[in-house]
Amino acid sequence: QVQLVESGGGLVQAGGSLRLSCAASGSIFSINVMDWHRQAPGKQRELVASITSGGNTNYADSVKGRFTISRDNAKNTVYLQMNSLKPEDTAVYYCYAHIWSTSRSPYSYWGKGTQVTVSP
Repeated sequence: QVQLVESGGGLVQAGGSLRLSCAASGSIFSINVMDWHRQAPGKQRELVASITSGGNTNYADSVKGRFTISRDNAKNTVYLQMNSLKPEDTAVYYCYAHIWSTSRSPYSYWGKGTQVTVSP
């Protein structure tokens, strides 16, 4: 079994910053892609940023230049540094990971989410 635990969400004023963390634990052999997704009320979940095990990154157009995704492979942890936050960034942020288990089977896991609220 594998668990993803997010932390770092909260309430911040527009223009402020937050740093999200997501730590994976359990029967992990290796982690391929780690993503951050978000879901605002009444909207579909969307991909915010992704990072491969080799460090290649991809961002949604709406966050380019403001958010930075990074990971610490030794700690099985992915981060999302969010700067210049806007009210439209308000959402529940979810961590996702594609993992090869210790039995060499591939699995996809989601965290439970962390709330980010940006006030005007």
